[in-house]
Amino acid sequence: MAITLPPLPYPKDALAPHYSAETLEFHHGKHHNAYVVNLNKLIDEKKADGSKSLEEIIMAAENPGPVFNNAAQIWNHTFFWNCMKPKGGGEPTGALAEAITRDFGSFAKFKEEFTAAGMGQFGSGWAWLVSEGGKLKVTKTANADLPMKHKQTALLTVDVWEHAYYIDYRNLRPKWIETFLGSLVNWDFVAQNLKGAK
Repeated sequence: MAITLPPLPYPKDALAPHYSAETLEFHHGKHHNAYVVNLNKLIDEKKADGSKSLEEIIMAAENPGPVFNNAAQIWNHTFFWNCMKPKGGGEPTGALAEAITRDFGSFAKFKEEFTAAGMGQFGSGWAWLVSEGGKLKVTKTANADLPMKHKQTALLTVDVWEHAYYIDYRNLRPKWIETFLGSLVNWDFVAQNLKGAK
């Protein structure tokens, strides 16, 4: 069973002006697609079991390693696209807002911790909001690493690999994270992830 590149959940120009069609053309169409191509080659070479789901491949693979790196990056990017939507950002509501206040003290404190995680990730990686043991926490991972390898449920992520934002924000990672939180986050997706969290 070949792994395929999942389509974006919105048109390429839908996140403008905060995230350009050009960025999505490169980030989704080239970077994300390259992981799909590479993983399918590894499956063809029998270095990965193509009968398994993407999650099963990730959990069975050695981290780091070529199978893990490509499979996890397919999962991470697919999750990341869904973390954004046109006219996103602002503050969450309902059970998600209550959980953030309960575990961080306030939404402002969550934003501070999430931004610090993204800024504090040296080099390539991700900042995450996760659920672990019924509690929300902010984490960061390097390269392709992801929460499921650490018995955590991913709720939200921001990609801080330079290619994720360089076309639109150059080297201004703080501005990218601020814009992501203020204008792009799909809180409905995050709330759905919370409902399914252990």
